[in-house]
Amino acid sequence: MDRLDAMSLFVRIVERRSFTMAANDMQIPRSTATKVIAALESRLGVRLLQRTTRVVRPTLDGEAFHQRCLRILEDVEDAEGAFRGAQAKGLVRVEVQGTLARHFLLPRLPEFFSRYPGIELSMSESDRWIDPVQEGVDCVLRYGHLRDSELVARQVTLLQRLTCASPGYLEQFGVPESIDDLDGHRMVSLRSLTSGQVTPLEFQVENSTRSLSLPSPLTVTGTESYLDAIRLGLGLAQVPYFHVEEDLRSGRLVQLLDAVPPPSVPVSLVFSRGRQLSPRVRAFLEWAVDVFKQRETSAD
Repeated sequence: MDRLDAMSLFVRIVERRSFTMAANDMQIPRSTATKVIAALESRLGVRLLQRTTRVVRPTLDGEAFHQRCLRILEDVEDAEGAFRGAQAKGLVRVEVQGTLARHFLLPRLPEFFSRYPGIELSMSESDRWIDPVQEGVDCVLRYGHLRDSELVARQVTLLQRLTCASPGYLEQFGVPESIDDLDGHRMVSLRSLTSGQVTPLEFQVENSTRSLSLPSPLTVTGTESYLDAIRLGLGLAQVPYFHVEEDLRSGRLVQLLDAVPPPSVPVSLVFSRGRQLSPRVRAFLEWAVDVFKQRETSAD
């Protein structure tokens, strides 16, 4: 490996906290990664990484070297991009929530690959909160309010939500005309994989939000199971419009309490603040932002 490759490997090890995962990312044997870092430490005359049985962490010298490597690699990427005509190419690793990907991103991917034929996408799905650096991904697409962190979050849209239930459920429990009519009703509960908490029902009443929890025969953590449970009449629930547009048109689900809708929820692209954004990652981010903007325009 030349010096730039060694720097790239070192940065990847710091981000992944693992020789094995960093070596897999760079498609080299773990033994090669170990030798490269040993040679790098010998050449610099300092210990860069603290190794334990469970994790690899940078030393104080390693932290300083890591920051310098980031700046150097970013400068090289930008310089080469300028002379290559800035044609983005290479692998972009993206973590998405599956329903967002299927409704918004996947239908537009042929256009993306036509525009950027040199880019490959590796798209993994999860509903849990992740650190993109620790998980070895370039960016994360998430639905919901994000917790405070050192990551950068770029909001791409606000999704309107509604309260709904199946005709069979309403026949059994009645149609609520106001929040006060919800006494005696039940809901399907959605538990967050990140916090472990059940999401309550929320209603916008004048200038405030009123939260309410109802008895629940079923609690799930997956979006698809949540939607199926509503359709089966197991309770009422609150979901983004895009999830149930076809259900509403067909009469499979019925909108309720539209005078007091739940608050809209943001969708964000999340990426590391300290990590350089390569042309291929910037290309994906800009394209994804445009996808959601066009969706908003067509919805208007």
